[in-house]
Amino acid sequence: MSKVKDPLRIRREKKTVSLMIGIFCRAHHGSQEGLCSECESLRSYAFARLLKCRFGANKPTCARCPIHCYKPDMRERIRQVMRYSGPRMLRYHPVLAVLHMWDALRSRLRPPKLGVQPSRASKVGHSLQLARVGVGGKSPSPEPNGGIASNDGSEG
Repeated sequence: MSKVKDPLRIRREKKTVSLMIGIFCRAHHGSQEGLCSECESLRSYAFARLLKCRFGANKPTCARCPIHCYKPDMRERIRQVMRYSGPRMLRYHPVLAVLHMWDALRSRLRPPKLGVQPSRASKVGHSLQLARVGVGGKSPSPEPNGGIASNDGSEG
């Protein structure tokens, strides 16, 4: 079984969030090498959420995402990490910081669209249809009444 690589955007997001958690952990938990167990669990959780993101490589930044996939307690933890580490990323990792700001700007200008992740397309038979599904899980229909036939004998 061949393993499909994560899209470049997801790999970059993983690297960014990992570095942000590292900056936070060193400052708040005194970790010199690696992450403390609390921060390591947050990192693992963030990676799992990135892999399961419905938007795939077209994902917006988490702050701009219309879907809140984090549990409330984990969301608060990652928010604290980002609030502390975000401004410091310019000092420690300026290229990733600028790319993250670019992604945030791009997600403001262009709303995210649900897409099919290449890594999941082969695993789920119906996943190719997900890109065509409209709001509320219904497929868009060209008929004015939503494609439902009326029983009153009239057309339209």
